[in-house]
Amino acid sequence: MKITINGKQCTAADGQTILEAARIHGIYIPALCYHEKTGAHARCRACVVEVKGSPAPVTSCNTPVRDGMEIVTDSEHLIEAQRFVIKLALSSGNHDCIVCEKSGSCELQDAAYHLKIEDKDVRKREYPPDLDDSSAFIRIDYTKCILCGRCVEACNHVVVNRAARIMNRGYDARVGFGFGTPMGASTCVQCGECIQVCPVGALIERKSIGKARFQDVEKVRTTCPYCGVGCQLDLHVRDKHIVKVSAVEDAAPNKGRLCVKGRFGYDFIYSKDRLTTPLIKENGEFREASWDEALDLVAAKFKEIIAKHGSDAVAGVSCARSINEDSYQMQKLFRAVFKSNNIDHCART
Repeated sequence: MKITINGKQCTAADGQTILEAARIHGIYIPALCYHEKTGAHARCRACVVEVKGSPAPVTSCNTPVRDGMEIVTDSEHLIEAQRFVIKLALSSGNHDCIVCEKSGSCELQDAAYHLKIEDKDVRKREYPPDLDDSSAFIRIDYTKCILCGRCVEACNHVVVNRAARIMNRGYDARVGFGFGTPMGASTCVQCGECIQVCPVGALIERKSIGKARFQDVEKVRTTCPYCGVGCQLDLHVRDKHIVKVSAVEDAAPNKGRLCVKGRFGYDFIYSKDRLTTPLIKENGEFREASWDEALDLVAAKFKEIIAKHGSDAVAGVSCARSINEDSYQMQKLFRAVFKSNNIDHCART
């Protein structure tokens, strides 16, 4: 379809919303409650645009494009409306960007910058601390929550854990878990999808607090080391040390989703107990050995055991941190070479 945005001729696909079409063409429209995974809710009202023929501004996140549509995103009237919405969000909590962990990657901050909103423009009052530190990996700062609803939608309809919901109404509305229990006492499985979609600093990885700001880290793309699914990760690295892990939104197979191990289980990398060389036990004590020596010893012992007691005397367990191809080769080794079906995989235990 042919559409016009701010006087510029653009193309759009059937089924796209105005917001999606604008983003594809590099046109910025503030949108705090919308996320590609959680869908359009028109809750924040920051994404309003003008459409020729419409008597009033429309929310771009849930308005489908039509062929020949003429759209304006930057009129003086719209900018004033968007500034009003963003200033309301800024005034509704303690959005102290100077010390916030999300600074530099906060969508509320981006919107304020785009709309040239200064601190003096915002009517602010101090809110008493309102932290939920009850869970193992996630900290909730309710004074930064803008009730966009993304975390609730992601929890209920993306990862389908159904742990989060919007509780109460009006001024008392807040994201809750279970029947008003703290996150740590609820059915939350700490997958961190709520952190992944949160546009502000309300949901933060506890392990990353105080370790680096957004501009201090280098993102390194890699594959999750835990199971054979192959989920794609971004490691946030500072001084060769992993500060936190996030999921890659546009990569298969996980499309921005992770389990608790993939998102938070990276401490083993720095464990002093990790083996860095093969060990062979002699006279009750371990000594370091080369790979060739260790593998020759293992092969010799396997041959000796099989010759003496038969193939069923040996068994193998493949590690879930191996890739699928390695696990396939492992079972092939036992079944085809050792003639044993005693092969398992630690993901089952």
